Amino acid sequence: MTRTARIVDTDVDGDGEPDVRVCKVTGELFFATSNDLVYQFDYAADPARVVIDLTDSHIWDASTVAAPDGVQAKYERLGKSVEIVGLNRASAERRMSS
Repeated sequence: MTRTARIVDTDVDGDGEPDVRVCKVTGELFFATSNDLVYQFDYAADPARVVIDLTDSHIWDASTVAAPDGVQAKYERLGKSVEIVGLNRASAERRMSS
């Protein structure tokens, strides 16, 4: 069994702005890691603006396409804005085709 599911990680970096949380996600995102991603955020405590940086990540399957959208929806229900950046071409195409 592969340990890829344990690679997903988020680092917090406010980029010098106290009202912004930049979450850098690293690792392979697939069906076994998508739930882990959703639980790595502190939705209520985070500031009004959140950036999710997927530059060092890759979305492998259709079941994972919804994970970043689920995170975004949770923040938006709290009135917070979310920007998803850094999708590589293949990952972006999977999100667009879902």
